[in-house]
Formats: sequence, C-alpha cells, structure tokens
Amino acid sequence: MSESEPVITIDGPAAVGKTVVGKLLAERMGCLFVDTGVMYRAVTAAAIEENMDIADEDAVTRLAKSIGISIVGDAVAGIQRVMVDDKDVTDKIRSQSVDRNVSVVASYASVRDAMVAQQREMASEGGMVMVGRDIGTVVLPDAKLKIYLTASLQARAKRRQAELEDRHSGGAFEATMEDMERRDRIDSEREHSPMKPALDAIPVDTSHLTAEQVVERIVELWRTVI
Repeated sequence: MSESEPVITIDGPAAVGKTVVGKLLAERMGCLFVDTGVMYRAVTAAAIEENMDIADEDAVTRLAKSIGISIVGDAVAGIQRVMVDDKDVTDKIRSQSVDRNVSVVASYASVRDAMVAQQREMASEGGMVMVGRDIGTVVLPDAKLKIYLTASLQARAKRRQAELEDRHSGGAFEATMEDMERRDRIDSEREHSPMKPALDAIPVDTSHLTAEQVVERIVELWRTVI
C-alpha cells in the first residue's frame, strides 16, 4: 500500500451516512471512493433474480464466485454504476427485497472471503476512501485512519425512509425501523467478520450532523495522523 496516498476506512451500520460522507470525503481529498456494500448487494440482487433460496449458503456462494462485479464511472464525482457481469444493477440493489436479504448474504464466510480479496486489491495502491462494515477490522486493518460512524436508530430509520420514498418504494416507518434492527442484529452477531468498530477506530455520531460537518471532522482527524 502506498505510504504517500491516504487510505481511510469508514465503517458503521445501515443508513448512518457512510456512502454520502465517503463520497464527499473522497472528492475533498482527491481520492477514489469504494462502497463495499454494493458488492454484497449485487450478489443479493443476482440471487433474487435467479429465484434462489437466500438461506442456501452453498448456492449463494457458488453464485458469488461465478459472477463479476464492477463499479464503473467517475467515483470521485459520485457517478457510479454497479455492474454484474455486463448487466447494470445500480437501481435493483437498492430495492426493499435486497434490503431485507443483504445481511444474510453478507453473513456467509465464503461470500465475504471472495469480496474481501477484491476489496484489498482495489486499495493496494492507496488513495482511497473505502466504506463498509468490516473495512477497519478485516479488509484494511493497517489503514492509517479508521472511522466508525454511529447514529440513533430513529435518525437512521428516518434517513432510510426518505431514501425509499425518493424511489417511490417507501413502506411504513415502523417496518423500516424493524428491518433496520434486524439487519443490525445479523450484522453484529454473524460469526464471520461481525460489524464492530476496530480497536483504533474513531467514533463519530452523525445523528445531528450534516454530511459536510462529518467530512470536516474526518479531515481534521486525518491532519492529526499524517
């Protein structure tokens, strides 16, 4: 990994602001941005499209190993398309069906192993902001700056509800909160690469902060470690 180029990891639960903060931070620092969550979402969307039983770990793992996942476009400018082989799945990976099933897919050790290998290769040259749930603990444990974003469950559910309504797919707010609590439980209790802050990660609560304020905080923290 290049010592001259920043590698910053941002972890945290769903709807905490990782993606928007990561994109803004990457643009601010002139880095590439990689949201590793889209890779697990892409596997989930592909499994759903194949009418696969999400509970069938062997089948989902075979699928994950057989497809090619790529993120194309200008990541710094925030223009990204997620591809499975040659098919654009950018819109499909944000559906409620993917929301409900992605944590199960991401809990499978062999699926994670396949994705982590790709993620490490992406970050090998430095100059990257990478976000996910296990980036600081598993994927890039030697990163110079590790951030763990947090927010209250209600704040996160409101953000997710707004996203769903923007896509004209919003349901009841209570259902959104229940889905989020369930995902948190699966992500944090899974045996392989559970969601948790790295021991040297710096927590930042985004409940009452704008994305721009969070970025300013991270930039300040970066200046203390360079």
